[in-house]
Amino acid sequence: MNQQQRKWVFLIILSLVWGSSYILIKKALLGFEPITLSALRITTSSILLLIVGFPSLKKIQKHHWKYIFYTAFLGTFFPVFLFSFAVQGIDSAIVSMLNSFTPFNTFIIGILVFGFSYKNKQFIGITLGLIGTLVLIFNGAAMNPDQNYWFALLPIIATFGYAMNVNIVKKHLSDLDALAIITGNFLMMLPSAIVVLYLSGFFSTFSGNELQMDSLLYVVILAIFGTGIAKVLYTKLVQISTPVYASSVTYLMPLVAIFWGSLDGEKLSVLQLFAGLIIMFGVYLVNRAK
Repeated sequence: MNQQQRKWVFLIILSLVWGSSYILIKKALLGFEPITLSALRITTSSILLLIVGFPSLKKIQKHHWKYIFYTAFLGTFFPVFLFSFAVQGIDSAIVSMLNSFTPFNTFIIGILVFGFSYKNKQFIGITLGLIGTLVLIFNGAAMNPDQNYWFALLPIIATFGYAMNVNIVKKHLSDLDALAIITGNFLMMLPSAIVVLYLSGFFSTFSGNELQMDSLLYVVILAIFGTGIAKVLYTKLVQISTPVYASSVTYLMPLVAIFWGSLDGEKLSVLQLFAGLIIMFGVYLVNRAK
């Protein structure tokens, strides 16, 4: 398999795994609060990755560690919490569409922080994406008055963390094995995750009832596939492609998320679907105008 084929395989696998993660978060929230779910997800992922990837840590040089720290908290720790709270507040399919802002913000961060240039067509793409997002939020708020659409800001904030992460990995960690990077990330996050899990009351309130056990199963699936394996694949994809190409996995994720959301009874208006298409077309313009 050549490198171009590998890029497409990684992109498709990631879109299926991450596109399914939103419905898994929604189901896990039936038994846990967002803060507990997020801390448990990171703790579980950390333990599994350290079991598998601990030997790879010896590949990490001293100068790598500060960048591993940045990518750990910007690219995983804070976004995991933000997305859990977002899915509790609004439909999972909407959250997946808002995650399409990742390529936009990857592009913007690349210009402002890493000194990349831009073209007019990319600016048009960003504008279209912003318009689509506003339509998505306001129409969703009108359709679902019982949902608080201020939660829509949370995944948008998270995408800035993803954008910083992907640019840092490409610029400062491309020479490091993907498994080593992710294992290092979760080693950094584990103490904080355990503290948050303790403060959330998990150890004193977990009773092992059927609802909690079902939610725990969803968390384990999220930890193994949506966090552990997917993070390694994504980091490898960043290394063999470009930051914007890798973040374009968010083009495909909403299709998977909408499929699962519809099976779970979530409803989208034609206008919301159109807004989602506007966002993805805007991202396409940003990605293509190089």
